[in-house]
Amino acid sequence: MHTYRALAALLLLVVVGGCDKTAVQEIAGPAAAARIKFFNFGVGAPAVNFYANATKMTAISSTTGGESTNGVTYGSVGSGGFYASIVPGSYSLEGKISATADKDLAIAKVTATIADGKSYSFYMSGPYSTTAKTVDGFVVEDPFVSTIDYSVAYVRFVNAISNANPMTLYATNTTTSAQVAVGGPVAYKAGGAFTSLPGGVYDLATRYAGSTTNAIVRTAVSFSPGRVYTIGARGDITITSTTATNRPFLDNTANR
Repeated sequence: MHTYRALAALLLLVVVGGCDKTAVQEIAGPAAAARIKFFNFGVGAPAVNFYANATKMTAISSTTGGESTNGVTYGSVGSGGFYASIVPGSYSLEGKISATADKDLAIAKVTATIADGKSYSFYMSGPYSTTAKTVDGFVVEDPFVSTIDYSVAYVRFVNAISNANPMTLYATNTTTSAQVAVGGPVAYKAGGAFTSLPGGVYDLATRYAGSTTNAIVRTAVSFSPGRVYTIGARGDITITSTTATNRPFLDNTANR
Protein backbone atom coordinates (compact mmCIF):
# COMPACT_ATOMS: atom_id res chain seq x y z
CA MET A 1 0.00 0.00 0.00
CA HIS A 2 2.79 2.42 0.89
CA THR A 3 4.48 1.67 -2.42
CA TYR A 4 1.30 2.52 -4.37
CA ARG A 5 0.83 5.73 -2.38
CA ALA A 6 4.41 6.77 -3.04
CA LEU A 7 4.01 6.04 -6.75
CA ALA A 8 0.77 8.03 -6.89
CA ALA A 9 2.42 10.97 -5.13
CA LEU A 10 5.32 10.87 -7.57
CA LEU A 11 2.97 10.87 -10.55
CA LEU A 12 1.07 13.79 -9.05
CA LEU A 13 4.31 15.76 -8.71
CA VAL A 14 5.14 15.07 -12.36
CA VAL A 15 1.70 16.28 -13.49
CA VAL A 16 1.76 19.39 -11.28
CA GLY A 17 5.31 20.16 -12.37
CA GLY A 18 4.18 19.88 -15.99
CA CYS A 19 1.52 22.53 -15.38
CA ASP A 20 4.28 25.06 -14.78
CA LYS A 21 5.48 24.68 -18.36
CA THR A 22 3.92 26.81 -21.05
CA ALA A 23 4.50 24.63 -24.11
CA VAL A 24 2.18 21.64 -24.40
CA GLN A 25 4.33 19.03 -26.09
CA GLU A 26 5.39 15.41 -25.85
CA ILE A 27 8.87 15.51 -24.32
CA ALA A 28 9.68 11.78 -24.38
CA GLY A 29 12.37 10.74 -26.83
CA PRO A 30 14.70 12.95 -28.89
CA ALA A 31 13.74 16.58 -29.55
CA ALA A 32 12.18 17.44 -32.89
CA ALA A 33 14.62 18.75 -35.48
CA ALA A 34 13.04 22.19 -36.06
CA ARG A 35 11.98 25.04 -33.76
CA ILE A 36 9.34 27.76 -33.73
CA LYS A 37 8.18 30.59 -31.48
CA PHE A 38 4.91 32.53 -31.51
CA PHE A 39 4.15 36.27 -31.20
CA ASN A 40 0.81 38.01 -30.63
CA PHE A 41 1.44 41.35 -32.34
CA GLY A 42 -2.13 41.70 -33.67
CA VAL A 43 -3.28 45.19 -32.67
CA GLY A 44 -6.46 44.86 -30.60
CA ALA A 45 -6.38 41.06 -30.89
CA PRO A 46 -7.60 38.94 -27.98
CA ALA A 47 -5.32 36.56 -26.12
CA VAL A 48 -4.74 33.29 -27.95
CA ASN A 49 -3.22 29.85 -27.72
CA PHE A 50 -1.09 28.89 -30.71
CA TYR A 51 -1.49 25.63 -32.60
CA ALA A 52 0.39 23.70 -35.29
CA ASN A 53 -2.34 21.63 -36.96
CA ALA A 54 -4.12 20.02 -33.99
CA THR A 55 -1.15 20.29 -31.61
CA LYS A 56 -1.28 23.03 -28.99
CA MET A 57 2.13 24.72 -28.94
CA THR A 58 1.70 27.33 -26.20
CA ALA A 59 -0.22 27.43 -22.94
CA ILE A 60 -0.46 29.43 -19.71
CA SER A 61 0.00 27.91 -16.26
CA SER A 62 -3.23 27.09 -14.43
CA THR A 63 -3.89 26.29 -10.76
CA THR A 64 -7.49 25.15 -11.32
CA GLY A 65 -6.79 21.85 -13.01
CA GLY A 66 -8.43 23.17 -16.18
CA GLU A 67 -7.03 25.07 -19.15
CA SER A 68 -6.21 28.71 -18.45
CA THR A 69 -8.29 31.25 -20.38
CA ASN A 70 -5.50 33.86 -20.27
CA GLY A 71 -3.53 32.89 -23.37
CA VAL A 72 -0.76 34.88 -25.05
CA THR A 73 -1.80 38.52 -24.87
CA TYR A 74 -1.06 41.36 -27.31
CA GLY A 75 2.60 42.35 -27.32
CA SER A 76 3.69 39.02 -25.86
CA VAL A 77 5.58 35.99 -27.10
CA GLY A 78 4.43 32.48 -26.26
CA SER A 79 6.32 30.08 -23.98
CA GLY A 80 8.22 32.88 -22.29
CA GLY A 81 10.09 33.66 -25.49
CA PHE A 82 11.51 30.16 -25.87
CA TYR A 83 11.35 28.09 -29.04
CA ALA A 84 9.09 25.06 -29.20
CA SER A 85 10.35 21.92 -30.90
CA ILE A 86 8.37 20.86 -33.95
CA VAL A 87 8.67 17.97 -36.40
CA PRO A 88 9.54 19.19 -39.92
CA GLY A 89 6.60 19.24 -42.32
CA SER A 90 3.68 21.29 -43.65
CA TYR A 91 1.49 22.95 -41.03
CA SER A 92 -1.56 25.10 -40.54
CA LEU A 93 -0.33 27.50 -37.85
CA GLU A 94 -3.18 29.15 -35.96
CA GLY A 95 -3.86 31.56 -33.15
CA LYS A 96 -7.06 30.50 -31.34
CA ILE A 97 -8.94 32.61 -28.81
CA SER A 98 -8.20 31.43 -25.27
CA ALA A 99 -11.09 33.18 -23.48
CA THR A 100 -14.40 31.51 -22.72
CA ALA A 101 -16.21 33.69 -25.26
CA ASP A 102 -15.42 32.41 -28.78
CA LYS A 103 -13.22 29.75 -27.20
CA ASP A 104 -10.81 28.13 -29.71
CA LEU A 105 -11.98 30.31 -32.60
CA ALA A 106 -9.04 30.59 -35.02
CA ILE A 107 -8.48 34.30 -35.69
CA ALA A 108 -5.17 33.91 -37.55
CA LYS A 109 -4.14 31.07 -39.83
CA VAL A 110 -0.99 30.65 -41.91
CA THR A 111 0.11 27.61 -43.90
CA ALA A 112 3.85 27.08 -43.72
CA THR A 113 6.43 24.40 -44.41
CA ILE A 114 8.83 23.84 -41.52
CA ALA A 115 12.21 22.55 -42.71
CA ASP A 116 14.52 20.19 -40.89
CA GLY A 117 17.10 21.89 -38.66
CA LYS A 118 15.70 25.42 -39.09
CA SER A 119 14.09 27.94 -36.72
CA TYR A 120 11.00 30.06 -37.37
CA SER A 121 8.78 32.73 -35.83
CA PHE A 122 5.02 33.03 -36.36
CA TYR A 123 3.55 36.51 -35.91
CA MET A 124 -0.06 37.58 -35.53
CA SER A 125 0.03 41.12 -36.93
CA GLY A 126 -1.93 44.07 -38.25
CA PRO A 127 -5.28 45.31 -36.86
CA TYR A 128 -7.80 42.85 -35.43
CA SER A 129 -11.24 42.99 -37.06
CA THR A 130 -13.92 42.73 -34.36
CA THR A 131 -16.50 42.08 -37.10
CA ALA A 132 -14.76 39.30 -39.00
CA LYS A 133 -12.82 38.21 -35.90
CA THR A 134 -9.65 37.85 -37.92
CA VAL A 135 -6.14 39.26 -37.90
CA ASP A 136 -3.13 38.94 -40.20
CA GLY A 137 -0.37 36.44 -39.68
CA PHE A 138 2.98 35.54 -41.21
CA VAL A 139 5.97 33.28 -40.69
CA VAL A 140 9.64 34.19 -41.07
CA GLU A 141 12.69 31.99 -40.84
CA ASP A 142 15.17 32.87 -38.11
CA PRO A 143 18.44 32.19 -39.98
CA PHE A 144 20.96 33.06 -37.28
CA VAL A 145 24.50 31.81 -37.78
CA SER A 146 25.28 28.27 -36.70
CA THR A 147 28.71 29.22 -35.34
CA ILE A 148 28.45 32.05 -32.84
CA ASP A 149 31.22 34.65 -32.48
CA TYR A 150 31.10 35.33 -28.74
CA SER A 151 32.74 38.72 -29.13
CA VAL A 152 29.66 40.23 -30.81
CA ALA A 153 25.86 40.19 -30.62
CA TYR A 154 23.62 39.41 -33.60
CA VAL A 155 20.54 41.56 -34.27
CA ARG A 156 17.88 41.58 -36.98
CA PHE A 157 14.65 43.53 -37.63
CA VAL A 158 11.13 42.18 -38.32
CA ASN A 159 8.36 44.53 -39.48
CA ALA A 160 4.92 43.53 -38.12
CA ILE A 161 3.23 46.94 -38.62
CA SER A 162 0.70 46.68 -41.44
CA ASN A 163 0.36 50.43 -42.10
CA ALA A 164 4.09 51.21 -42.12
CA ASN A 165 6.22 51.51 -45.23
CA PRO A 166 9.46 49.51 -45.40
CA MET A 167 11.75 50.65 -42.59
CA THR A 168 15.43 50.29 -41.74
CA LEU A 169 16.49 49.75 -38.13
CA TYR A 170 19.41 51.84 -36.85
CA ALA A 171 21.34 51.10 -33.67
CA THR A 172 23.41 53.83 -31.98
CA ASN A 173 25.91 52.76 -29.32
CA THR A 174 25.31 54.95 -26.27
CA THR A 175 29.00 54.85 -25.29
CA THR A 176 30.75 55.40 -28.61
CA SER A 177 27.88 57.12 -30.51
CA ALA A 178 28.66 54.82 -33.46
CA GLN A 179 25.54 54.20 -35.55
CA VAL A 180 24.91 51.04 -37.57
CA ALA A 181 22.14 50.16 -40.01
CA VAL A 182 20.83 46.74 -38.98
CA GLY A 183 20.33 45.35 -42.48
CA GLY A 184 18.35 47.22 -45.13
CA PRO A 185 14.71 48.32 -45.53
CA VAL A 186 12.24 45.69 -44.25
CA ALA A 187 8.67 45.56 -45.55
CA TYR A 188 5.59 44.46 -43.63
CA LYS A 189 5.57 40.69 -42.96
CA ALA A 190 9.30 40.40 -43.58
CA GLY A 191 12.51 40.07 -41.60
CA GLY A 192 15.98 41.41 -42.33
CA ALA A 193 19.34 39.70 -42.08
CA PHE A 194 21.15 39.29 -38.77
CA THR A 195 23.83 41.94 -38.30
CA SER A 196 26.74 41.66 -35.86
CA LEU A 197 27.14 44.46 -33.30
CA PRO A 198 29.64 44.95 -30.50
CA GLY A 199 28.05 44.13 -27.17
CA GLY A 200 26.72 47.20 -25.38
CA VAL A 201 23.76 49.48 -24.82
CA TYR A 202 22.05 50.95 -27.89
CA ASP A 203 19.42 53.50 -28.78
CA LEU A 204 17.24 52.07 -31.56
CA ALA A 205 15.26 53.85 -34.26
CA THR A 206 13.55 52.96 -37.53
CA ARG A 207 13.42 55.24 -40.57
CA TYR A 208 11.79 55.18 -43.96
CA ALA A 209 14.01 55.10 -47.05
CA GLY A 210 15.53 58.50 -47.77
CA SER A 211 14.33 60.00 -44.47
CA THR A 212 16.38 61.24 -41.54
CA THR A 213 13.31 61.38 -39.29
CA ASN A 214 12.84 58.57 -36.81
CA ALA A 215 9.56 56.67 -37.18
CA ILE A 216 9.88 54.57 -34.01
CA VAL A 217 12.35 55.01 -31.16
CA ARG A 218 13.42 52.85 -28.24
CA THR A 219 16.34 53.79 -26.00
CA ALA A 220 18.81 51.92 -23.81
CA VAL A 221 18.50 48.40 -25.22
CA SER A 222 21.25 46.02 -24.12
CA PHE A 223 22.82 43.50 -26.50
CA SER A 224 25.14 40.94 -24.90
CA PRO A 225 28.02 39.35 -26.83
CA GLY A 226 27.30 35.79 -27.93
CA ARG A 227 23.53 36.36 -27.97
CA VAL A 228 21.09 36.63 -30.90
CA TYR A 229 18.20 39.12 -30.89
CA THR A 230 15.15 40.03 -32.97
CA ILE A 231 13.78 43.57 -32.84
CA GLY A 232 10.13 43.42 -33.90
CA ALA A 233 8.07 46.48 -34.83
CA ARG A 234 4.41 46.27 -33.77
CA GLY A 235 1.45 48.61 -33.30
CA ASP A 236 -0.22 51.32 -35.38
CA ILE A 237 2.26 53.68 -37.05
CA THR A 238 -0.26 56.56 -37.01
CA ILE A 239 -0.49 56.69 -33.21
CA THR A 240 1.56 59.52 -31.68
CA SER A 241 0.77 58.85 -28.01
CA THR A 242 3.75 57.65 -26.00
CA THR A 243 1.56 55.57 -23.67
CA ALA A 244 -1.19 54.08 -25.86
CA THR A 245 -1.19 50.29 -25.99
CA ASN A 246 -1.38 50.32 -29.79
CA ARG A 247 1.42 52.86 -30.30
CA PRO A 248 4.29 51.83 -32.59
CA PHE A 249 6.82 49.95 -30.50
CA LEU A 250 10.10 48.09 -30.91
CA ASP A 251 10.04 44.74 -29.14
CA ASN A 252 13.30 43.03 -28.16
CA THR A 253 13.29 39.22 -28.01
CA ALA A 254 16.33 36.96 -27.64
CA ASN A 255 16.55 34.13 -30.18
CA ARG A 256 19.35 32.39 -28.27
